[in-house]
Amino acid sequence: MNDEIRRILTMVENGKLTSDQAAVLINSFEEKIEKKPLLEDSPYLNRLLKVRVHSETNDNININVPIRLVKVLLQTGIGIASKIPQSQTYTENIDVELLLAAIDSELVGEIVNAKLANGDSINIYVE
Repeated sequence: MNDEIRRILTMVENGKLTSDQAAVLINSFEEKIEKKPLLEDSPYLNRLLKVRVHSETNDNININVPIRLVKVLLQTGIGIASKIPQSQTYTENIDVELLLAAIDSELVGEIVNAKLANGDSINIYVE
């Protein structure tokens, strides 16, 4: 069994994913393997993670981060953060394994679409 599927199953065991969410990730991963082997030079890694915050007071934020950089930061950053005692406060609600599984599954499209009570909106997607 490959590492990605094992990681997804571990997340189900730990209650971080539902069985339906796991099935979607596993299916997309298997489809990708059928099409081509996972390569670090995959065109997917050239896509962008886009964060858009639209504020009612025009304090808008537009951030574009290459998926390749996101993956590297997730892989190395969590190891570094685990060695800094104060970082637990900031990283305890971040599921790095789930994020890496989404990248490995070549997730494309909208990830977050939130409308806040003050009228601001937050959109996060891969394009």
